[in-house]
This record gives sequence, C-alpha cells and structure tokens, in this order.
Amino acid sequence: MAMAADVPKDSFRLSMLIYDTRYRSYTIQIVVLVLFALAVAWLLNNTVQNLEARGKQFNFAFLWQRAGYDIGQQLVPYTNDSTHFRALLVGLMNTLVVAFFGCILATILGVLIGVLRLSKNWLVSRLMTVYVEMFRNVPLLLWILLSYVLLSETTPAPNAFRITDEMAAAGEAPAASMILWDSLAITNRGTNIPSPLFERGLGSADLGFMTLNLTFLALVLVIAASVFVNRRILVSARATQEDTGVRPVTWWKSLLVLFAPTIALLIAMGFHLEVPELRGFNFQGGILVAHSFTALLLALTLYTAAFIAEIVRAGIQAISRGQSEAAFALGLRPGRTMNLIILPQALRVIIPPLISQFLNLTKNTSLGIAVSYLDLRGTLGGITLNQTGRELECMLLMMLIYLSISLIISAVMNMYNSSVQLKAR
Repeated sequence: MAMAADVPKDSFRLSMLIYDTRYRSYTIQIVVLVLFALAVAWLLNNTVQNLEARGKQFNFAFLWQRAGYDIGQQLVPYTNDSTHFRALLVGLMNTLVVAFFGCILATILGVLIGVLRLSKNWLVSRLMTVYVEMFRNVPLLLWILLSYVLLSETTPAPNAFRITDEMAAAGEAPAASMILWDSLAITNRGTNIPSPLFERGLGSADLGFMTLNLTFLALVLVIAASVFVNRRILVSARATQEDTGVRPVTWWKSLLVLFAPTIALLIAMGFHLEVPELRGFNFQGGILVAHSFTALLLALTLYTAAFIAEIVRAGIQAISRGQSEAAFALGLRPGRTMNLIILPQALRVIIPPLISQFLNLTKNTSLGIAVSYLDLRGTLGGITLNQTGRELECMLLMMLIYLSISLIISAVMNMYNSSVQLKAR
C-alpha cells in the first residue's frame, strides 16, 4: 500500500522575516526597538552637547551640597545646613504623608457619598448629587486656594486665646478658646495639636542619608504583627465555620490581639501627650500643623471623593437587583445587605478605576506649591532647582520618583484587585 511521504520542511530564508507570519511580528518589534533606541541615543547626545555648549555637566553632585533653606513641616530631622538630598527626603516624606491620608480619607468619604447617592430619600440623594457635580466641575487648584484662604482668614490670632488679669477679674472669656478638652488650638498661623512623647524611647539610628526613629519602627512592627495574627485568627475561624457550620467567637480575641500589644508597648515606653500652651506671642509645645498641609489635604480629599463616589455608584448599580431582592427575602436589612452582599461584589468593578484616582491624588499633591507646601515639587523641583540651576537633573529625578510611587501604588492595588476577583475553577 502506498503511503504519503512527510512534507519536507522549508529551510529558513531571509525573506521569511517579512513574508512568513511566524517571524513577521518579531521583525517588526525588533525594528521598532532599534529605532526607539536610536531616537533615545540621539536625544541624549543632543542634550549632552547642548549642556557642554553652556558650560554644564550632567551630574548629581549638587545633591550633597548645603541646601541653605528652611522647611516648615518635616518628618525627618532637617536644618538649613543639611544637604539638598536631605531636603529631597523631607519633600518626599511630605508628599507621601499627604497622599497616604488623602487616599484613605477620600476613599471613606467617596464610598459614603456613592452609597448615599443611591438613597431612596430624595433630599439626601440630591444633596450628594450637588456635592459631586460641584467638586468635579471646579478645578482642584481653586479648591486648594479656597481652603487655604478660609483657614488663614477666618481663624483667630494666637493673642485671641489670651486671658488678661482684667478679663479674669471681670469674669470675661477670651475671644477664642481651645477645643477637645483644651488640647487643640486652631489659629491663623496653623493648627496646634498634642505631641506624643516617650519617657523611655528607643532612640534613633543614623543611617547616613537619613535618621531612623527606632521608637516609631517598634510601634509599626508591633501593629503589623498584631494585624497579621488577627488575620490568622479570622482565617482559622472561617475554616472552622466551613468544616462544622459553626463560627467560633473571635471578637474578644481580635480586640486583645489588635490593641493589647500596642498599649503594653506604649505604657512600657512611658507614652504621654504634650499639650500646646499659649506662651508669649504664640503657642508652645505640641505639633504645629501648617494650614498649607491642611488645605491641601482637605481639598484633595473632597475633590477626589467626588470621583470615587461616582465609581462606587457605578459599581453598585452594576450588581444585579436580584441580589438585593434575594437578601431582603432572607430577612437581611438594607445596611447589612449593602455591607455583606452588594459592596463585596461591587469591588470587582470599583477597584480598577479606583487605582487611577489614587494615582491622580498622589500626583496632584504637587499643586501644594500654590500654598507654599514644600513637598517634593516645592523642594527638589522648586528651591533646589532654582538655587543649583540643575533643571534637567531635578526634573529627571522628580519624574523618576513620581513614576516609582505610581508603579508601587498600581502594583499594590492590582494585587488586592486580584485577591477579590472570582477565581476560575
């Protein structure tokens, strides 16, 4: 019986790089990569030649020169004798603290407003609609400036808190008074809040480029360990419930694990609060929170919350109405239905666009320069750039830092997004 012979394979020819679909995509990618590399090389060479024509060299030695300027808010030790690199670190920390608290507060407020927009109460839903439309359609910079003006112009001066002997004899109260059990004072110079102090702190470690607060590090580690142990307790309780149908009581274990270690550590280190007091012409003691920080954080929170509210509303409306009807049929109240059934499913729709809002909020912190908030844009991209004349180096550093922060936020949120997605079996 005759058998068909195997079809001989063609030998490789250069023309196959163009006409053979197995190789054409690789050819195109390699050509594009080479052209891109040549364009980058030409751009870098042109930049170096232009810098040499102006008598400049491309280097970052200026980072180790004396900065010579003061920074009001600083989370790491800094003086005007510190280097520009230390000023960069201070600005970076100021950027991160606004972005961190802004993302948390904007998420909480946005979720609340998004849920209330779907309320059956006509007045509540319309008020939330007005909030969303008002903040979304006015530029963020205007909200920052408005917040700063309101905080600076409508708050009393420090001398308004003073009680003179004549006022005490006449039984008169001062024009302004501290709030929260006389522990917080809001003036036109800033907000004075209590400062945490430790009688037996763990000190600090000098790493050369920055100083590491060991007391703060110990608190972070204890809190992180407590959260990890609590998660293990909840996972174990969930596994027991799936096996036996009975969920063990864990609330007292969670409270004990989450709070007892931290409270014990604070007591062991002699934790107490230093309350600000009016001495001379201003308040002394405590921590002075500048109005520039408060205005920037407030404006970013309110502005971003309006966008998050729309994301949350769209995510909730993407869930089938039958889910709610089934929950009501089982006797669940609307609040429990929203928390246990609707929102967990809506997260799969909410999280992807929520990542973009977190990135926008982080990058919008650079607008703090409008109210003299010295973040990364104000230090590295502002005073340091003007003093050293290193425009290219400062801009490239800022771009790299913002890019790194954005990629880290995206990576963390994408990991969380993957954890809440439905797993295919």
